Amino acid sequence: MRIRPLLIPFAATAAVIGGLAFAAPAPASSSTGPNSTGVVAERGGGAGTPDTAAKASSAPGGSFDLSVWELQEPVGSPGSPTTISSSRLQGANGFQDSYFYTDTRDGAMTFWAPEKGVTTPNSHYARSELREMNRDGSPANWSLGGTHKLSATLRVVSVTSSVCVGQIHLGTGGSSTKPLLELYYHANGDIVLGTENSPSGGQTSHTVGHVPVGRTWSYTIGVSSGHTIDLTVDGSTTHYPIPSSFNSYRQYFKAGSYNQSSSSSTTKGARVAFYKLTVAHG
Repeated sequence: MRIRPLLIPFAATAAVIGGLAFAAPAPASSSTGPNSTGVVAERGGGAGTPDTAAKASSAPGGSFDLSVWELQEPVGSPGSPTTISSSRLQGANGFQDSYFYTDTRDGAMTFWAPEKGVTTPNSHYARSELREMNRDGSPANWSLGGTHKLSATLRVVSVTSSVCVGQIHLGTGGSSTKPLLELYYHANGDIVLGTENSPSGGQTSHTVGHVPVGRTWSYTIGVSSGHTIDLTVDGSTTHYPIPSSFNSYRQYFKAGSYNQSSSSSTTKGARVAFYKLTVAHG
């Protein structure tokens, strides 16, 4: 069953930031396409409405509110990937390149992370990924108290092993560089949530869904009451406790294509297309 994005605002008590104004495509016949590598997805359909067609010809910032995101790419110097500020991402003429661009066939904000690329000092894997920021340009760094949600509609276009498509990452409050959680998509179609047992590490995996490569699906990653992870995948919600050892840490969201495999190949990797991406804090 194909999932279409639900562009329904959160309750008035939450401040919703980031968004999208066009629908995801219907899956079409399987095709490699000009940009596909690894496990090949079903290619998206046509551009849809005239409004969608216009947005498909612009940079991602023409369709998404990128004022609350910073981009990290798999290029730069060893241990120091290139980052693109939110001010450069915004607007129809904003930044885009071969790692981050609008797919002109369906208007998707698309992230490409090859198996060979520049990585951070704490990872062996390349990424093309957004990091949550505040509107004033400072890094987002929120406490676990309150309610926080990251919602997306997306499809994995290609993947050789697995790819992380959403995270809650630890901010200030200690020395750990671990995430609180990571949401993975595997080449066999399994969607898996990885939750850290403590800031020092030890991840537990939870299979939370299954979607064929190339099919559109949706997720919401949330935190409520300061001690519960609320994950919804295609309408099915599960809950996970947050260990008290994370209480001293602040957090931020990440989303995109954080490839989970590495090799000497620049043509194999993970390509992920987003049709909706919103953040809410309340």
